[in-house]
Amino acid sequence: MENSAVRVEGLTVSYGPFVAVDDISFTVRNGEIYGLLGPNGAGKTSTIKVLVGVLDPRSGKVEIFNTPITDEAAAKSQIGYVPEEVVLLDSLTPREFFEFVASIRKLEPSVVNPRLERFSSAFELKQYFDTPIAALSMGNKQKVAIVAALMHEPKLLVLDEPLVGLDARSSKILKELITFHAKKGGAVIFSTHIMEVAEKLCTKVGIINKGKIVREGTVDELRRLVKSAEGSLEDIFLKVTEQEAGMQDVIRALEEE
Repeated sequence: MENSAVRVEGLTVSYGPFVAVDDISFTVRNGEIYGLLGPNGAGKTSTIKVLVGVLDPRSGKVEIFNTPITDEAAAKSQIGYVPEEVVLLDSLTPREFFEFVASIRKLEPSVVNPRLERFSSAFELKQYFDTPIAALSMGNKQKVAIVAALMHEPKLLVLDEPLVGLDARSSKILKELITFHAKKGGAVIFSTHIMEVAEKLCTKVGIINKGKIVREGTVDELRRLVKSAEGSLEDIFLKVTEQEAGMQDVIRALEEE
């Protein structure tokens, strides 16, 4: 597909006998913010790890801008990735870490330094540039990971729970950056547990449960699918993942105490 940023076909991921992702397929087009939603253990992070080339699937095919993810150099150069659990080189300062990332990606200082200046100012990181990463708060480590993912101006952003640890100001800035990136024609895959964020931010949603994509479409399309035109994305999510009945039982039990 010419307008396809990401194409996943028949993806299966297993850990020994346990199947974490079970024969899923989906497409993300340029200009889309694709929300990958699901309960804990549904297969979101396993899917994302395959998309960015850090985990090999048991079977299936993944293409990034029509390039197989197995062609690591070509595919990964087009991806900016923020993992669910940020792992940085704690012995380095943010300045040293950004210099390291720039050297790996072969970015010229004249190109990358203005970007770093812009992003570090936006996320209020400049005052921590020479502080060891090990001494930073969780939120500031998350900011370092986000800036590192944006440095090379990737066409595809893959963000796994990127708002975790961020303050309200930084969360708003990141959401605005994501929206602007899509408006410029870039693509975003965004995994989150925060339904309100997904409802406001994502142009398309795929709900994954027990390793399978159980519903996919815009929020309005999903509402029509579950015949709940007034429902929020959270209501839809609970219904299609078959958690709604169990939730009602829990709520009734709490009310009876």
